[in-house]
Amino acid sequence: MTHKMRLALVSAAAASVFTLQGCEVLAIGAVASGSALVAVDRRTAGIQLEDKSIEVKVGQRARETVGDKGNVNVTAYNRTVLLTGEVPNEGDRASLERAAAQVENVKGVVNELTVGFPSALTARASDGIIAGKVRAKFIEAADLSASAFKITVEAGVVHLMGMVSEAEARRATQLAAGVSGVKKVVRVFEYISAEEVMKLRARADGTR
Repeated sequence: MTHKMRLALVSAAAASVFTLQGCEVLAIGAVASGSALVAVDRRTAGIQLEDKSIEVKVGQRARETVGDKGNVNVTAYNRTVLLTGEVPNEGDRASLERAAAQVENVKGVVNELTVGFPSALTARASDGIIAGKVRAKFIEAADLSASAFKITVEAGVVHLMGMVSEAEARRATQLAAGVSGVKKVVRVFEYISAEEVMKLRARADGTR
């Protein structure tokens, strides 16, 4: 049984910001949903393939726009695109957002690009380590389904995507904020009901 999904993405400037364990937390978008999806990833197999295709297409447009003058990372989850990294100027930042929005099947774009020089390889390696630590925290947490989250780290800022309940969102934010080196947690979630989460967990356990 499917339900219509409502996407309510707002810009970073308009989003609410609050503090958790000394780490800034930014809630960029929220979506209400009740769709029953694949238990492990919470997206259908078709959507997962679609997201991969979106990442490739948007990535190609990014290379065509900024080339080696920028460092653009593209993450797609359930057809929502997250742009992170650095671009030379505001014009490129806006152009990439428009280009991403025009890619087939993209339903929303969250633009977290910053204007500046491309990050150093050492900084990117550090971000990779932080992402690994956040993922490990999620896996260790008995009250959290780690596979429900997609984690992207840029300059110490953790971006969390996924289809989760409000309780899962709060727990994941708390865990990510507590990881050493994390400067801020940005939440780009689609919210599903607690009942839907229970159904997904039951399916993952092989029960009904």
